[in-house]
Parts: sequence; C-alpha cells; structure tokens
Amino acid sequence: MTSLSDILTDLVSDVDGVFLFSPNGSFHERFDGIENVVVVGAENTVEADTFVELPIQFADVTDRIRFGIEGAMDDGLVGEGDVLACIGSLFSDDADFTSRVRVDESMRSGIYDLFTNSRADPTVISDVFEVALELGRKGQKGKPVGALFVVGDAGKVMNKSRPLSYNPFEKSHVHVGDPIVNVMLKEFSRLDGAFVISDSGKIVSAYRYLEPSAEGVDIPKGLGARHMAGGAITRDTNATAIVLSESDGLVRAFKGGKLILELDPEEY
Repeated sequence: MTSLSDILTDLVSDVDGVFLFSPNGSFHERFDGIENVVVVGAENTVEADTFVELPIQFADVTDRIRFGIEGAMDDGLVGEGDVLACIGSLFSDDADFTSRVRVDESMRSGIYDLFTNSRADPTVISDVFEVALELGRKGQKGKPVGALFVVGDAGKVMNKSRPLSYNPFEKSHVHVGDPIVNVMLKEFSRLDGAFVISDSGKIVSAYRYLEPSAEGVDIPKGLGARHMAGGAITRDTNATAIVLSESDGLVRAFKGGKLILELDPEEY
C-alpha cells in the first residue's frame, strides 16, 4: 500500500530545479548544497546566488509561479521540458505549498516581459500598479472610479493624443511613486482622459484623449472604450497601459496591443 509519505516524495523526486518563493533565511539555509535552486521574491534578502525579482506579490499563486518560471526561462536558467519543484507560502511565513511544474514554452504569458523588457523602468510600472490597485480598493470618496495610465514612450503617446483640458503637470517635474504625487493622481483620476508617464516615471500629462486606431485590437467582450484605447496605444507605441475598470473594479495591463495581466485590487 502506498503511503502518504511516498506520494509526497514523488512530488519532488527527479526534478531539474527547485524554485523557492520569498523564503525566509532559515528555510533557505535548508537548501544549502542542493543544485539548481532559484529564489523568487521582491528582494533577495537571503542573498541567493540565483534570483528572480518579483515586482508584485501576485495573490494568485499561479501568476507568481508563472512569473518566476518566465524570468528563469528568459535568463536561460530553465528550458522546455524541465521539471521544477515550486515551494512557497500562502498562509504563513513558513513554506506551506509545493507544486510540481513542467516547463513549457506556452507558459510565456508576457507577464515577465511586461515588467523587465518594457521601455519604462520596472519600478515605474510597479509604482503605477500600486496607484491603480489602491484606487481600485478605495475609489474616490468611496465610489468606484476608472483610470487609464500610459507608461513609457511618452513622446509618441503625446503625438497620438490630444488634450481634453489644462494639463496640471505641464511645467512640473513630479514622478510617480512619491506619496504626495500619488494622492494627486488619485484626485485627478475622477476626470476624463489618460495619464501619460515617461520611461523614468515623470508625469508628462493628465486629461489626454488617446487617438490610435482601434482596428485590429482584440479585447475581451464587456470591456469598453478605456480598455480599447489602452490596448490600441500599446500596439502603436512601445508604451504599457494600465487600466482600472470602473464597472468591475479590476486592474488590467496591456502591451503590444494585447491584454497581459488582470488583477483584483481586493486581493492586494
């Protein structure tokens, strides 16, 4: 009769690598001497030799694992057919889940590329996500609100858009990520138009009406003009669009004209 111990042993036997997601120091030390260990986390606090930075602590464990594997594939650490043991924590600081995953090229969802291979600095994209997620959780004065942030390739984005009103950031040199500036972004989000943010995080403009052609842009049914504009502008430029939906409250990211990532603010 097969024991539970045998079944669990089979889960991690004959793997080509081990992925540790945000391990604490003591747990990481237990893997000393084991080959092909990759740490995935917001910071390399355990000073791991092989590390993939996680810009957002994805609530969905599938997105978390996919991001780590995509990063490792991009860095040439793993390849098609490799079998990995993915270990991390969901309910506590200690490791409490293990997943056996076979690497496949179809796992390249574009999430890793969204952060690391965009024109904009990865920290800028992460900061904009934080603003959108917080706005999605709290809204404006308790009411749901929609917003569109276009990040990177600001010159082309400005050429493919026009002002809807006075630009409050025209002569300023403020950057996303500053707590005071983030409050300003949330306040201005109640008005129409997109925010345009440079590669370095400088807020170039608010109240922009995007004018790219929507022809050939495929977005999920039920999403409206804000999402269509976000998808289209990323097809015509090298920008990334981050959209907060007023109707369903989800935050979505577009790159290259495609929907790459969808997050529920209530989970963050």
